[in-house]
Amino acid sequence: MDRAIGRDGAAARPPPAPAGPPATPGEPALRRWADADAFALFRGLESSRRGLCEDTAALRLHVHGDNATDAVRRTGAAARARRALAGPFSGLMTVLGVLLAVAGSPGSATLVLVVAALGVGLCLWHAVRSDRLSRELRAHAATTVTVRRRPAPGTTPRGSEVPPEDLVPGDVVLLGAGDPVPADARLLRARDLLVDQSSLSGELLPVAKAPPSSRAPSSRGPRPAPRRRPSRAGSDDGPVTAHPALLFAGSTVVRGTATAVVLATGAHTHTEELAGRGRRPRPESEVDRGLRSVRRALVRCMLLAAPLVLLVNVEVSGDVRQALLFAVVVTVGLAPELLPLIVGTTLLRGTTRLRESGVLVTRPEAIHDLGSIDVACLDKTGTLTEDRVVFTHSVDVDGRPDPAPADAAAVAVRFQTTPRDGLDDAMAAADRDGSALLAHGLLTRVEELPFDHARRRSAVVLRDAHDPGELVIVRGDPDTVLPRCTRVARAGGPVELTASLRVAAADAVAGHRATGLRVVAVATRRTPLLRPLGAGDDDDPERDLLLLGFVGMVDPVRESAARAVERFAEQGVAVKVLTGDDTAVAEQVCARAGIAVTGVLDGAALDALGEVALARAVERTTLFTRLGPLQKERVVAALQARGHTVGFLGDGLNDVGALRIADVGIGVDGAVPAARAAADIVLTDRSPDVVVSAVEEGRRTLGRATRYLTVTAALNVGNTLSVLVASAVLPFLPLLPAQLLLQGVLFGVAALSLSFDRVEPGWTARPRRWDTRGMLWFMAVLGPLASAFDLVTFWAVWRFLGLDTPQEQAVFQAVWFSEGMLSQVLVLLLLRTRAGRASRPVVATVCAVVLAGLAVPYTPLAPLFGMAAPPAVWPLLAAVVLPFLACVAAIRPLYLRHVLGIDAADLRRER
Repeated sequence: MDRAIGRDGAAARPPPAPAGPPATPGEPALRRWADADAFALFRGLESSRRGLCEDTAALRLHVHGDNATDAVRRTGAAARARRALAGPFSGLMTVLGVLLAVAGSPGSATLVLVVAALGVGLCLWHAVRSDRLSRELRAHAATTVTVRRRPAPGTTPRGSEVPPEDLVPGDVVLLGAGDPVPADARLLRARDLLVDQSSLSGELLPVAKAPPSSRAPSSRGPRPAPRRRPSRAGSDDGPVTAHPALLFAGSTVVRGTATAVVLATGAHTHTEELAGRGRRPRPESEVDRGLRSVRRALVRCMLLAAPLVLLVNVEVSGDVRQALLFAVVVTVGLAPELLPLIVGTTLLRGTTRLRESGVLVTRPEAIHDLGSIDVACLDKTGTLTEDRVVFTHSVDVDGRPDPAPADAAAVAVRFQTTPRDGLDDAMAAADRDGSALLAHGLLTRVEELPFDHARRRSAVVLRDAHDPGELVIVRGDPDTVLPRCTRVARAGGPVELTASLRVAAADAVAGHRATGLRVVAVATRRTPLLRPLGAGDDDDPERDLLLLGFVGMVDPVRESAARAVERFAEQGVAVKVLTGDDTAVAEQVCARAGIAVTGVLDGAALDALGEVALARAVERTTLFTRLGPLQKERVVAALQARGHTVGFLGDGLNDVGALRIADVGIGVDGAVPAARAAADIVLTDRSPDVVVSAVEEGRRTLGRATRYLTVTAALNVGNTLSVLVASAVLPFLPLLPAQLLLQGVLFGVAALSLSFDRVEPGWTARPRRWDTRGMLWFMAVLGPLASAFDLVTFWAVWRFLGLDTPQEQAVFQAVWFSEGMLSQVLVLLLLRTRAGRASRPVVATVCAVVLAGLAVPYTPLAPLFGMAAPPAVWPLLAAVVLPFLACVAAIRPLYLRHVLGIDAADLRRER
C-alpha cells in the first residue's frame, strides 16, 4: 500500500551517509541504494514493484518539481542590461555627459552620451547573439518513457507512456534498447543490459549493468551464474557511475531490457549535479584581470586629476563653470572613449573568422583568452581518436595473420538478433570477401546466447543445409573463452590445447592489449543436433571449443591528430591528455598521435596527492588516466595554480566542471547540452586541428586589442599632460571637450580597421599574455614624448602665428586639433604592426580619417565644434609631426620587445 510522503520529501530519499572521500553531492545516497535489498529499497522510497498510484505520483511531482534534466536558464533582458552597464567606462562616460550638460556644453554632452550608448549597445548585441546561439545548441527532441503505475490502490498496474518531466522518485520504469535513461534509477531486473554512459564516465564502449545478486539469463534455460569476485567498481573507492546496479540520467540503453525504480529526478540527479558545476560563476581569466587593471589605472588617474584641476582652476580664475569644463576636458582626455566599441569590434571580427573555420563562440571574450593558452587539455576518445571501434587484423594462436577468426566472427554477427554495439559493427566489417553474406544462404539460426556481463561472451548456434549437425560460434573476452577451449586450430589442423599453447595464447592476448588493441577471442564447435532447451547441461554449446584465434580492434587515431600536436608545439602550447580510459590504451593513442608521454598519473594516484604535490606533479605529467569529473577539475585548477592559461576540450557531463573553471572551455557540437552550455567555444568539427586554428585566431584578436589599448592610453596620457601644462600659460582652454571627443572618435574609426589588419608571424608564434606592466611602461614613455611635441606646437603657434588671446582661441584650437589628430592616427599606423605592411582596409581607413580630420576646420561643421579655419599651417604640421614620428620609430623596438613581447628571434621570423 502506498503512503503519502511529507512536503519536505524526506521519505523519498535515504538519510545522508557519513562524510567520506570527496564525492559529488548525492553520491552517498546513490551508493547506499545501489546495494540495498529490494525490501529496504521500496520501503525507503515508499513504493512497490507494482509502481506508484497516480495520485501519489501527482503529489510527488508537486513536491519534487519537474524532472528537467537540462536546467540551463535563459539570461533575462534585465540581467544582460545590468551586465552591459556595469563596465567602468560606461558609467564614467554617462557622468561626463551629465557634467557637460550642467556646464553649458550640450553639444559635447550629446556626443559623449552617444559614444557611451554605442559601447553599451554593442555589449548588449553580443550578449543577445551569444544567448541565441546557446539556445540553438541546447535544442533537443522530446521523448516519452514507459512507467508502471496504478490508477488507484489495489488496482492492476499498467504501463503508460509519460513525458520524462513527469517522473518522480519511486516510479518503476521499463527500458529497452535505444531508450535514454530519464532519471537516476536502481535496477530491479535486467536482461543482457548494455548501457552507453560515455557522456558521464568517458568510457568508449557500453558497460554491462545488472541488479545485485543477479543471475546470468540464457535462452537455453536456467544456468548457474559464475561467482563474481568483488569489483572495485561497486565499492566506495571507485566512481559511482561504475556501479553495475545504477542507471544514470543522460545515459542510453544500447542492448537488452531493464526494469528500474527511480531514485532521483531533476536537479537531484547525478547528471544535473555534474551539469550544475557548469553554472557556477566563471573564474576571472588572465585577460579579464589584465584589462580590468588597465581600466582601473585609467579611472584612478581620472578621479585624481579631475578634482585637482577643478580646485586649482577655481582658485586661480574664480570661474567655476570654466574650471568645471577644464576638469571635464582632462577626464575626457584620459578616457579611451571607444574602448568598448573597438574591443567589441575586434571580438566580432574574430568571432566571424572562427565561425568560418567551424568554431561557434558563445562567450566572445574567450577569444582573447585563446591567445593566452599555453596548455591544452584534450580528451582521448573522440578528440585524438575517432570515437569508434574498427577492425585491424585477425590472427591465429601463434600471432600469424589468419582470416578464419574474423570470418567466423562476421558470420556470428550476421545472425545476431540483439542490437549491435560498436564491437559488433567492427567485426561485421572484417568480412571483406562477403563470406558472411554467402553463409546467410547456407546457414539458419537455431539458438542465440546473447552477450551478458557475467559470461562476457556471446554464442550463436547455426544449422548448415549441406552438413549434418550444428555449428556453434563463440566470441568474447579471451579470459572467459580460453578456459572453454580444448583444441586449437593450427596450420596442420586442430591440435590439443596444451598448457604451453595456453600460455602462448595468453601471451599473445597480453601483447595485443599492451599495444592498445581490444581483443576478441573466436572459437567454434561442430556438434550433432543439440538437445531441446532445458534438457540439461550435457549439450552446453559453449564447451569443448576449437580456438580459431583472435580479432583485434582499435579506436583509430584521427589523421589530423599528429599534425595538430606538431602545430601546438610550434605555438608553444603543451598538450596534456585527460581521459577516463585505461592507461595502456591511452599510452598507445598518445604514441600514435605523436605525444611524448613524460609522466602518467591515474585517478587513484591523483587522489592520494595534496594540492601542493599535485601542482608539482602536473608540470611533469602528460597523461592523466581513469579520471572522474572532480579529478579533471583538480588537474585544471592545479595547472592554473602554476601560472598556466588552460584550454580544456570535453564533451561529456564528466567534463562540465573542468569546462567551467578552465580559462577557455572548448565543447563540440555533438556534446551533451550541459557541456555545450558550459563551453566558451563550440567546435563543429571535433578535430584538434580546429583548436589549433582557433588559438592562432585568438592570438591575432588579442594582438589587435592590445595595440589599440596601449597606443590609445599612451596618447591620452600625453593629451592630459599637454592640457595641464597649457592651462598654466593660456587664458583659455587649449581644447574643448567636443574637440577632444571628435579627435578620439576619428582615432577610434582608424583603430576599427585593426580588426582587418595582419599580425606579425612573431606574434602568433607563442602564447601571449596581457602584459599590464609593459603597457604601463610604454604609456610612461610615449605619453610624455607626445606631450613634448604638443608643447612645441604651442610654442610655434604663439611664436609664428601669434595666437595667444581669448579671441583667437578657436583658431588655436583648430591648429592643435589638426596636429593631435594627424600625429595620433599616424602613430597608430606605425605601431599597429610591421612598418610599411598595413593591409588595404587599414591604409584606406587611415587616409580617409586624416583627410576628414584636416578638413573639419574648413567646413561648415567647424563652428559646431568651436573651431575656426586657421591660416596655412601645413609647413608647421610637417615640422612637428615628422620629427615626432621619427622619435616613435626609434622607440618602436622597445615597444615590440616590452609591450608585444616580440624578441629578436620573432623579428627574424617576421622578415
